Amino acid sequence: MTGLRPSIDGFLGLEEAVAPATAPRARIIPFGLEASVSYGGGTAAGPEAMIAASHEVELFDETYWCEPVTHFQLETLEPITPKGSIEQALEQLAGLTGAALEEGIFPMVFGGEHAITPGAIRPYLARYPDLALLHFDAHADLRDGYEGEHYSHAAAIRRCLDHEPLSVVSVGIRNISASEIPFLEANRHRIHIHWAKDKAHWNLEEIIAPLKGRPIYLTFDVDGFDASLMPATGTPEPGGLFWDDVMPIIKRAAEVGEIVGADVNELAPRPELHSCDFLAAKLAYKILAAKFLAKA
Repeated sequence: MTGLRPSIDGFLGLEEAVAPATAPRARIIPFGLEASVSYGGGTAAGPEAMIAASHEVELFDETYWCEPVTHFQLETLEPITPKGSIEQALEQLAGLTGAALEEGIFPMVFGGEHAITPGAIRPYLARYPDLALLHFDAHADLRDGYEGEHYSHAAAIRRCLDHEPLSVVSVGIRNISASEIPFLEANRHRIHIHWAKDKAHWNLEEIIAPLKGRPIYLTFDVDGFDASLMPATGTPEPGGLFWDDVMPIIKRAAEVGEIVGADVNELAPRPELHSCDFLAAKLAYKILAAKFLAKA
């Protein structure tokens, strides 16, 4: 396994361990895959930008009225270089998430492009036959490959859904191609899309209903956020999600199901846009808080 970095250099920049030795463990896996991006680039630098920005994230959480990091042990792997082709890199990543699961550790992957998700989720598909996927994104990602790449970032959710009976709840979608519609129509029983155009009329309980009582893998493509909030991504899109749209869904999902794994992807950092790095880092901390405290 790739070695652990000192906690002061890892996610949240902790000077020392702040959780008891008996607390559950979480592991940050920085995996800067950038191989199939089709517009703006820079996702390879996303994981380290998130980790650096996290050192400025306030540890106290007003939702849970505590410092969530005192409730779980946190470790961060040294930067990982993806190997070979996308398919080889996904196998490599599956090995990393699978190793964490075998050790009883909650893995959170920092991407890199969204193509990481079919690799990261692979061990969960074998372990949890009733797994559900909670997906935040601007794009449906249901293409059967893109620009000649079967494992393209534009096919991330389609590659996950190659594994039945996995189902997905997709939130914030505002882009889908005509080529994706036949697959969507044929899989309505497994694909639940909540379009961004309808968010004024969303019902939280309807969104999370397919997740109740199930293990949940959460994947968050940061272009799910509105472009005004998250311009530092390869395909920024208007008409998207804002912070207060997202937080109740993550919290409620963790209450009704069990978040067993997660990734945050598609941050393409820009020197003048450090607020985007911070947003992605705080999002990751909020997901960890929900994971370990929603049922506390």
